[in-house]
Amino acid sequence: MRTDFIGAGVRLAADTAGDPSDPAVLLLHGGGQTRHSWHTTLANVAANGWYAVAMDHRGHGDSEWAPDGDYTLDAFASDVIAVASTLRSPVLVGASLGGTSSLAALGRTRADPVGRALVLVDVAPQIETAGAARIGGFMREHAESGFASLDEVADAVQSYNPHRPRPQDLSGLQKNVRRHADGRWYWHWDPRFLDFGDSDEPRVRLHQGEMLEDAARSLRVPAMIVRGLQSDLLSEEGAQRYIELVPHARFVEVSGAGHMVAGDRNDVFNDAVVDFLDDVRNGTAPVSSDVHDRLGG
Repeated sequence: MRTDFIGAGVRLAADTAGDPSDPAVLLLHGGGQTRHSWHTTLANVAANGWYAVAMDHRGHGDSEWAPDGDYTLDAFASDVIAVASTLRSPVLVGASLGGTSSLAALGRTRADPVGRALVLVDVAPQIETAGAARIGGFMREHAESGFASLDEVADAVQSYNPHRPRPQDLSGLQKNVRRHADGRWYWHWDPRFLDFGDSDEPRVRLHQGEMLEDAARSLRVPAMIVRGLQSDLLSEEGAQRYIELVPHARFVEVSGAGHMVAGDRNDVFNDAVVDFLDDVRNGTAPVSSDVHDRLGG
Protein backbone atom coordinates (compact mmCIF):
# COMPACT_ATOMS: atom_id res chain seq x y z
CA MET A 1 0.00 0.00 0.00
CA ARG A 2 1.30 3.49 -0.86
CA THR A 3 1.85 5.68 2.20
CA ASP A 4 3.48 9.09 2.58
CA PHE A 5 5.63 10.21 5.50
CA ILE A 6 7.05 13.58 6.39
CA GLY A 7 10.82 13.68 6.72
CA ALA A 8 12.94 16.69 7.58
CA GLY A 9 10.86 19.14 5.57
CA VAL A 10 10.11 16.87 2.59
CA ARG A 11 7.33 14.43 1.72
CA LEU A 12 8.63 10.88 1.46
CA ALA A 13 6.83 8.16 -0.50
CA ALA A 14 6.71 4.60 0.81
CA ASP A 15 5.16 1.21 0.17
CA THR A 16 3.87 -0.63 3.22
CA ALA A 17 2.86 -4.22 3.85
CA GLY A 18 1.63 -6.08 6.90
CA ASP A 19 -0.28 -5.09 10.01
CA PRO A 20 0.57 -1.59 11.31
CA SER A 21 0.17 -2.92 14.86
CA ASP A 22 3.12 -5.28 14.31
CA PRO A 23 6.69 -4.12 15.04
CA ALA A 24 8.07 -2.18 12.10
CA VAL A 25 10.96 -2.67 9.70
CA LEU A 26 12.09 0.38 7.70
CA LEU A 27 13.76 -0.58 4.41
CA LEU A 28 16.03 2.09 2.92
CA HIS A 29 17.48 1.76 -0.58
CA GLY A 30 20.82 2.81 -1.99
CA GLY A 31 21.63 6.04 -3.77
CA GLY A 32 20.12 6.23 -7.25
CA GLN A 33 17.66 3.41 -6.52
CA THR A 34 14.02 3.54 -5.42
CA ARG A 35 11.84 1.78 -2.86
CA HIS A 36 10.94 -0.79 -5.52
CA SER A 37 14.33 -2.45 -5.06
CA TRP A 38 12.84 -3.94 -1.87
CA HIS A 39 9.74 -5.41 -3.55
CA THR A 40 10.19 -9.06 -2.57
CA THR A 41 11.88 -8.24 0.74
CA LEU A 42 8.89 -6.05 1.67
CA ALA A 43 6.47 -8.92 1.12
CA ASN A 44 8.73 -11.48 2.79
CA VAL A 45 9.25 -9.39 5.93
CA ALA A 46 5.51 -8.66 6.22
CA ALA A 47 4.69 -12.36 5.82
CA ASN A 48 6.85 -13.05 8.87
CA GLY A 49 4.86 -10.82 11.21
CA TRP A 50 6.40 -7.39 10.70
CA TYR A 51 4.99 -4.10 9.46
CA ALA A 52 7.28 -3.49 6.50
CA VAL A 53 7.91 0.00 5.12
CA ALA A 54 10.04 0.59 2.00
CA MET A 55 10.71 4.31 1.60
CA ASP A 56 12.04 6.46 -1.22
CA HIS A 57 14.82 8.76 -0.02
CA ARG A 58 14.44 12.48 -0.62
CA GLY A 59 15.07 13.28 -4.26
CA HIS A 60 14.45 9.66 -5.29
CA GLY A 61 11.46 7.88 -6.78
CA ASP A 62 8.15 9.44 -5.79
CA SER A 63 9.53 11.40 -2.83
CA GLU A 64 9.89 15.15 -3.04
CA TRP A 65 13.12 16.68 -4.25
CA ALA A 66 14.89 18.77 -1.63
CA PRO A 67 13.89 22.38 -2.41
CA ASP A 68 17.29 23.62 -1.26
CA GLY A 69 19.20 20.79 -2.94
CA ASP A 70 20.33 19.40 0.42
CA TYR A 71 21.43 15.82 -0.17
CA THR A 72 24.03 15.63 2.56
CA LEU A 73 24.28 12.58 4.78
CA ASP A 74 22.98 14.72 7.61
CA ALA A 75 19.80 15.47 5.63
CA PHE A 76 19.19 11.79 4.81
CA ALA A 77 19.79 10.85 8.46
CA SER A 78 17.33 13.54 9.56
CA ASP A 79 14.68 11.98 7.31
CA VAL A 80 15.36 8.55 8.83
CA ILE A 81 15.00 9.98 12.34
CA ALA A 82 11.71 11.71 11.44
CA VAL A 83 10.14 8.62 9.85
CA ALA A 84 11.51 6.12 12.39
CA SER A 85 10.08 8.25 15.19
CA THR A 86 6.59 7.65 13.79
CA LEU A 87 7.11 3.87 13.54
CA ARG A 88 7.71 2.99 17.20
CA SER A 89 11.43 2.17 16.97
CA PRO A 90 11.65 0.09 13.79
CA VAL A 91 14.44 -2.22 12.73
CA LEU A 92 16.46 -0.21 10.22
CA VAL A 93 17.58 -2.13 7.12
CA GLY A 94 19.70 0.03 4.85
CA ALA A 95 21.56 -0.71 1.63
CA SER A 96 24.49 1.56 0.78
CA LEU A 97 23.15 5.14 1.24
CA GLY A 98 20.25 3.72 3.24
CA GLY A 99 22.73 2.00 5.52
CA THR A 100 24.95 5.01 6.14
CA SER A 101 21.86 7.17 6.71
CA SER A 102 20.56 4.67 9.27
CA LEU A 103 23.91 4.38 11.04
CA ALA A 104 24.21 8.17 11.17
CA ALA A 105 20.66 8.44 12.53
CA LEU A 106 21.44 5.97 15.32
CA GLY A 107 24.67 7.82 16.08
CA ARG A 108 22.78 11.06 16.48
CA THR A 109 20.17 9.45 18.74
CA ARG A 110 22.52 7.17 20.68
CA ALA A 111 21.03 8.12 24.06
CA ASP A 112 17.55 7.11 22.86
CA PRO A 113 17.96 5.21 19.57
CA VAL A 114 15.26 5.72 16.94
CA GLY A 115 15.71 2.11 15.80
CA ARG A 116 15.63 -1.14 17.77
CA ALA A 117 18.19 -2.85 15.50
CA LEU A 118 20.33 -2.16 12.43
CA VAL A 119 21.11 -4.14 9.29
CA LEU A 120 23.78 -2.68 7.00
CA VAL A 121 23.71 -4.07 3.46
CA ASP A 122 27.07 -3.90 1.67
CA VAL A 123 28.22 -0.71 3.31
CA ALA A 124 30.25 0.31 6.34
CA PRO A 125 32.20 3.38 7.47
CA GLN A 126 35.23 2.11 5.52
CA ILE A 127 34.48 1.52 1.83
CA GLU A 128 36.64 1.06 -1.25
CA THR A 129 37.40 4.23 -3.20
CA ALA A 130 37.51 2.43 -6.56
CA GLY A 131 34.13 0.83 -5.98
CA ALA A 132 32.58 4.15 -4.97
CA ALA A 133 34.07 5.79 -8.06
CA ARG A 134 32.59 3.08 -10.32
CA ILE A 135 29.13 3.66 -8.86
CA GLY A 136 29.50 7.41 -9.20
CA GLY A 137 30.65 7.08 -12.80
CA PHE A 138 27.67 4.89 -13.67
CA MET A 139 25.24 7.37 -12.12
CA ARG A 140 26.80 10.41 -13.79
CA GLU A 141 27.17 8.92 -17.26
CA HIS A 142 23.53 9.41 -18.28
CA ALA A 143 22.32 11.77 -15.55
CA GLU A 144 21.91 14.69 -17.96
CA SER A 145 21.62 13.03 -21.37
CA GLY A 146 19.16 10.30 -20.38
CA PHE A 147 18.25 7.36 -22.62
CA ALA A 148 16.40 7.13 -25.92
CA SER A 149 14.67 3.88 -24.94
CA LEU A 150 14.26 1.32 -22.17
CA ASP A 151 16.58 -0.93 -24.18
CA GLU A 152 19.33 1.63 -23.66
CA VAL A 153 18.56 1.66 -19.93
CA ALA A 154 18.83 -2.14 -19.86
CA ASP A 155 22.14 -1.98 -21.74
CA ALA A 156 23.56 0.48 -19.20
CA VAL A 157 22.47 -1.65 -16.25
CA GLN A 158 23.89 -4.77 -17.92
CA SER A 159 27.21 -3.01 -18.46
CA TYR A 160 27.36 -2.07 -14.78
CA ASN A 161 26.22 -5.52 -13.56
CA PRO A 162 27.55 -7.94 -16.22
CA HIS A 163 27.10 -10.94 -13.91
CA ARG A 164 23.32 -10.39 -13.79
CA PRO A 165 21.20 -11.59 -16.76
CA ARG A 166 19.76 -8.83 -18.91
CA PRO A 167 15.99 -8.65 -18.23
CA GLN A 168 13.72 -9.85 -21.03
CA ASP A 169 10.77 -7.85 -19.68
CA LEU A 170 11.82 -4.21 -19.54
CA SER A 171 8.66 -2.92 -17.87
CA GLY A 172 10.24 -3.22 -14.42
CA LEU A 173 12.88 -0.66 -15.42
CA GLN A 174 10.17 2.01 -15.58
CA LYS A 175 10.18 2.12 -11.77
CA ASN A 176 13.74 3.45 -11.83
CA VAL A 177 13.39 5.97 -14.66
CA ARG A 178 10.93 8.69 -15.64
CA ARG A 179 9.98 9.90 -19.10
CA HIS A 180 10.34 13.59 -19.88
CA ALA A 181 8.42 15.69 -22.36
CA ASP A 182 11.34 15.28 -24.76
CA GLY A 183 10.53 11.57 -24.97
CA ARG A 184 13.78 10.47 -23.32
CA TRP A 185 14.08 8.41 -20.15
CA TYR A 186 15.97 9.76 -17.15
CA TRP A 187 16.96 8.20 -13.83
CA HIS A 188 14.28 8.68 -11.20
CA TRP A 189 16.32 10.90 -8.90
CA ASP A 190 17.31 14.54 -8.62
CA PRO A 191 20.60 15.13 -10.50
CA ARG A 192 21.62 17.52 -7.71
CA PHE A 193 22.07 14.41 -5.55
CA LEU A 194 25.51 14.10 -7.18
CA ASP A 195 26.47 17.73 -6.58
CA PHE A 196 29.06 18.16 -3.82
CA GLY A 197 28.93 21.95 -4.19
CA ASP A 198 32.02 23.69 -2.83
CA SER A 199 33.28 20.51 -1.15
CA ASP A 200 35.45 17.96 -2.87
CA GLU A 201 34.25 14.36 -2.82
CA PRO A 202 37.31 12.75 -1.12
CA ARG A 203 37.19 15.22 1.76
CA VAL A 204 33.45 14.71 2.22
CA ARG A 205 33.90 10.92 2.22
CA LEU A 206 36.72 11.12 4.78
CA HIS A 207 34.61 13.27 7.09
CA GLN A 208 31.64 10.93 6.72
CA GLY A 209 33.80 7.89 7.41
CA GLU A 210 35.08 9.38 10.66
CA MET A 211 31.57 10.34 11.73
CA LEU A 212 30.19 6.91 10.86
CA GLU A 213 32.97 5.14 12.76
CA ASP A 214 32.04 7.18 15.82
CA ALA A 215 28.39 6.22 15.32
CA ALA A 216 29.35 2.54 14.98
CA ARG A 217 31.34 2.60 18.23
CA SER A 218 28.26 3.89 20.02
CA LEU A 219 25.89 1.19 18.73
CA ARG A 220 24.17 -0.75 21.48
CA VAL A 221 21.24 -2.16 19.50
CA PRO A 222 21.38 -5.57 17.78
CA ALA A 223 23.30 -5.30 14.53
CA MET A 224 24.06 -7.27 11.38
CA ILE A 225 26.17 -6.47 8.34
CA VAL A 226 25.60 -8.26 5.03
CA ARG A 227 28.29 -8.21 2.34
CA GLY A 228 28.11 -9.40 -1.25
CA LEU A 229 31.09 -11.70 -1.69
CA GLN A 230 31.90 -10.11 -5.08
CA SER A 231 31.34 -6.54 -3.87
CA ASP A 232 33.84 -3.93 -5.00
CA LEU A 233 32.48 -1.32 -2.58
CA LEU A 234 32.69 -3.15 0.75
CA SER A 235 35.79 -5.31 1.10
CA GLU A 236 36.11 -8.06 3.68
CA GLU A 237 38.62 -5.79 5.45
CA GLY A 238 36.02 -3.01 5.57
CA ALA A 239 33.45 -5.38 7.00
CA GLN A 240 35.92 -6.71 9.56
CA ARG A 241 36.75 -3.15 10.59
CA TYR A 242 33.05 -2.64 11.27
CA ILE A 243 33.00 -5.81 13.38
CA GLU A 244 35.89 -4.40 15.41
CA LEU A 245 33.80 -1.28 16.04
CA VAL A 246 30.61 -3.27 16.72
CA PRO A 247 31.79 -6.55 18.31
CA HIS A 248 28.27 -7.84 18.87
CA ALA A 249 27.31 -7.52 15.17
CA ARG A 250 26.53 -10.55 13.04
CA PHE A 251 28.52 -10.79 9.79
CA VAL A 252 26.97 -12.50 6.77
CA GLU A 253 28.58 -12.85 3.35
CA VAL A 254 26.46 -13.84 0.36
CA SER A 255 28.17 -15.67 -2.48
CA GLY A 256 27.14 -14.91 -6.03
CA ALA A 257 26.32 -11.31 -5.06
CA GLY A 258 28.02 -7.99 -5.67
CA HIS A 259 27.11 -4.62 -4.21
CA MET A 260 23.41 -5.10 -5.08
CA VAL A 261 23.05 -8.01 -2.67
CA ALA A 262 19.25 -8.09 -2.46
CA GLY A 263 18.90 -7.97 -6.25
CA ASP A 264 21.63 -10.54 -6.93
CA ARG A 265 20.62 -13.18 -4.35
CA ASN A 266 17.23 -12.10 -3.04
CA ASP A 267 16.28 -15.49 -1.64
CA VAL A 268 19.46 -15.86 0.40
CA PHE A 269 19.35 -12.22 1.49
CA ASN A 270 15.75 -12.47 2.66
CA ASP A 271 16.47 -15.63 4.65
CA ALA A 272 19.36 -13.92 6.44
CA VAL A 273 17.27 -10.84 7.26
CA VAL A 274 14.28 -12.84 8.50
CA ASP A 275 16.55 -14.98 10.72
CA PHE A 276 17.99 -11.82 12.23
CA LEU A 277 14.53 -10.29 12.70
CA ASP A 278 13.45 -13.45 14.54
CA ASP A 279 16.35 -12.99 16.93
CA VAL A 280 15.42 -9.35 17.48
CA ARG A 281 11.79 -10.20 18.15
CA ASN A 282 12.70 -13.04 20.49
CA GLY A 283 15.16 -10.93 22.43
CA THR A 284 18.03 -13.20 21.44
CA ALA A 285 21.36 -11.41 21.19
CA PRO A 286 22.99 -11.52 17.73
CA VAL A 287 25.79 -14.05 17.30
CA SER A 288 29.18 -12.91 18.52
CA SER A 289 31.63 -11.44 16.07
CA ASP A 290 33.82 -14.53 16.02
CA VAL A 291 31.08 -16.44 14.19
CA HIS A 292 31.23 -15.80 10.44
CA ASP A 293 28.33 -17.08 8.37
CA ARG A 294 28.92 -17.71 4.66
CA LEU A 295 25.66 -18.25 2.81
CA GLY A 296 24.65 -19.32 -0.65
CA GLY A 297 27.86 -21.15 -1.45
